[in-house]
Amino acid sequence: MNLLATLRYLVALNTHQHFGRAAQACNVTQPALSNALRSLEEEFGTAIVKRGRNYAGLTPEGERVLSTAQRMLRERDLLQQELDSAAARPQGRLTLGAVPTAVPIVARFAAKLKARCPGISPIVRSMSSPEIEAGLESLSLDLGLGYTDRIKQQNTHLATIAQYTEHYFLVQRTDEPNAKGLHVGKPVSWREAGELPLCLLTPEMHNRTIVGSALAMAGVEVKPEIETNSVLTLALSVVAGNVCSILPGALVDAVRTYAELQARPLTSPDVRTPVGFMMVATDRPSRTLRAAVDLARDPEWLSVLPCE
Repeated sequence: MNLLATLRYLVALNTHQHFGRAAQACNVTQPALSNALRSLEEEFGTAIVKRGRNYAGLTPEGERVLSTAQRMLRERDLLQQELDSAAARPQGRLTLGAVPTAVPIVARFAAKLKARCPGISPIVRSMSSPEIEAGLESLSLDLGLGYTDRIKQQNTHLATIAQYTEHYFLVQRTDEPNAKGLHVGKPVSWREAGELPLCLLTPEMHNRTIVGSALAMAGVEVKPEIETNSVLTLALSVVAGNVCSILPGALVDAVRTYAELQARPLTSPDVRTPVGFMMVATDRPSRTLRAAVDLARDPEWLSVLPCE
């Protein structure tokens, strides 16, 4: 049995929470993955996976094996990167997670990193804030872009790199399309925006918590007409229907080509939320992570981010 391969199967199963999807992610058949995990259980003499008609999670012993597997695979990847890389030419994968509202920014970051370091292969995932934090803790993510105010001061495991401050706009259709693209209109209060039919992100998203809190401060109860976990759906719902949406500046910039839309800065209250990169605090980062951190701190990169 190839131990490292089997440990990757276990990590994939924990990530995808489904035997079939885990097998697909590992490019093996489902029976091959299941048989390898059974062999691992026989080797350790204990049940690792809770089995029923569907995947039901890991046993307490399985959680311990998973934790060790994540550390072993991380160390193996670090060693491979060190062997493959020269100091000025890092090689290897770098997995980035971003909250949906920051996806346009992380996409530009990944492209910039690839142009600067061709040997790095960025993998970008759209994830909720809890998923990013869990991914960093489990070492399945190298870098996360999200809301740094969620990171508690006493959390010594995660370090942050400030990037920009998120501010918010009401995005709605306009009767006077701008030939040059999206029109920036007059400011509007959160209370006025809350009285309009809205398309918002689903409640588990931290952005929805921010928007809901701002509307509550303005004395408005949140009753969206449409809810989604897709930022593309937010924009397209406004373009296609009779709803409005509340978007941060990074997403407003992403829909700038839509001439039929206008974005109006939201006021009263003035809501601004810090967004930054997050990573596990370590004195021995991989060369790919070190290159990404250098870019995240580069003044040239910071200069093109959304302004406050």
